[in-house]
Amino acid sequence: MSQRDAVILQASGIVKRFAGVIALDGVSFDLHEGEIHGICGENGAGKSTLIKVLSGIHKHGSYDGTIRIRGEEMCFDSVRDAEIQGIGVIYQELALVGEMTVGENIFLGREPTRFGLIDWLKVADESRKLLAKFNISIDPETPVKQLGVGHQQLVEIARALGRQSRILILDEPTAALSEHEVTALLDILRDLRSHGVTCVYISHKLDEVFAIADRITVLRDGKSVTTLDRADTSRAEVIRHMVGREIGDLYPRRRPAVGNIRLSVRDLSAARESDGETVLSGITFDVREGEVLGIGGLMGAGRTELLMHIFGAWGRRLGGLVFLDGNAMDDVTPSRAIAQGLVLVSEDRKRHGLILGQTVGFNLSLSSLARVTSGGLVNEQREFARNSEMFAALQIKAPSMESRVGQLSGGNQQKVVIGKALLTEPRVVFLDEPTRGIDVGAKVEVYELINQLTDRGMAVVLVSSELPELMGMSDRILMLHEGAVGGAFTRDEATPERLLAAAMGQ
Repeated sequence: MSQRDAVILQASGIVKRFAGVIALDGVSFDLHEGEIHGICGENGAGKSTLIKVLSGIHKHGSYDGTIRIRGEEMCFDSVRDAEIQGIGVIYQELALVGEMTVGENIFLGREPTRFGLIDWLKVADESRKLLAKFNISIDPETPVKQLGVGHQQLVEIARALGRQSRILILDEPTAALSEHEVTALLDILRDLRSHGVTCVYISHKLDEVFAIADRITVLRDGKSVTTLDRADTSRAEVIRHMVGREIGDLYPRRRPAVGNIRLSVRDLSAARESDGETVLSGITFDVREGEVLGIGGLMGAGRTELLMHIFGAWGRRLGGLVFLDGNAMDDVTPSRAIAQGLVLVSEDRKRHGLILGQTVGFNLSLSSLARVTSGGLVNEQREFARNSEMFAALQIKAPSMESRVGQLSGGNQQKVVIGKALLTEPRVVFLDEPTRGIDVGAKVEVYELINQLTDRGMAVVLVSSELPELMGMSDRILMLHEGAVGGAFTRDEATPERLLAAAMGQ
């Protein structure tokens, strides 16, 4: 058996549940020593949970199944246990201390000592040797905050290798890197492979996976669907395995007559206010009354930022125009957007959509108090009547409107969020991941509600990370790629393969 054929890690039948929800459902795969193993899957496929099981974040006993390293079963009770066995993880969100030097970060938590004091000369010297060994051209005396994201990523790798990691797990390692930084990273991973380091490369970017992986495991709905030799497969085959789900009556989309343009966006570009980085670039689209426009894209593509910017809740406008029923939306704030007829149902209902300690009725009224207020006083009778009508129309399952929202199921909480939005009497409704975290029955109820909105002439913009949901409920679909439009499709043109390819910039 060659080194490349020797199994260094084997995961068998991994099952992980969260409050009754199965995140991993019998996942099995193995790693060969000195290989780069790609793991692909849609958002929610189980990739992050699998990393946490392999790295000891989810302790042994909190999941079913076994993990073996070189044939010996492992029982990790902490991240440190996994590190002792040679497993290092580089997360998408880097965990470096900006005020400390490169060398200090590499040896953080395991600093060499001399006469009871940290030997800073050895920290610098050993860091320099480690960086040079893997052709990483960074001065160990440099404060990390002075480095770009690409070099910070390399410092993370050096830190893991300094801990004698023989299995390196990289989670979306190029999400924030430029093209030349990606090239440099892939070259370093190839060099690590030549030194016998085994890498798990998790990425949505199939070009990178095919450029570097020896084998590819596909996860879907918490299951390991297949493991393929990269040389014997294709991007199209991997995409088919990633999205291979039937779309049936789960998506009861009705298609009413489409009317006039409600919302028009032209060449919209916007930057993040904190650092001025351009996040949205040259986006153009229309959405008409009675229509559902689906917006998809991979994590970080700018879907939520787009909705929040138009709603006036995020970013600085760099250029472009937005019109609602022909009227320009300038200097928008959320309150002005609502007054003009645009409302947003946020992706995170618990943080941005609800006050969990308050009642259903209180939450329903939050965005539309101006409609029941006169002379600075709330007309409680009118407020109660409006809320009661919405409570009944949405079939919110709660003992009464005096029930605390935090005590409701996720699906009923989502109905309250949507009801709160509808009481503003909008003409355009932005729905950002409206079915996230709710069960199938509640999802169908939300889909029927979307049909009711378009039946009444509203325009709906639906952001979703689930391709079947986009295909099942949208009349047209816009796929974003790195903050720009990667592709636009009619309902008939949309296939899982085409949508995912557009999201990946293919």
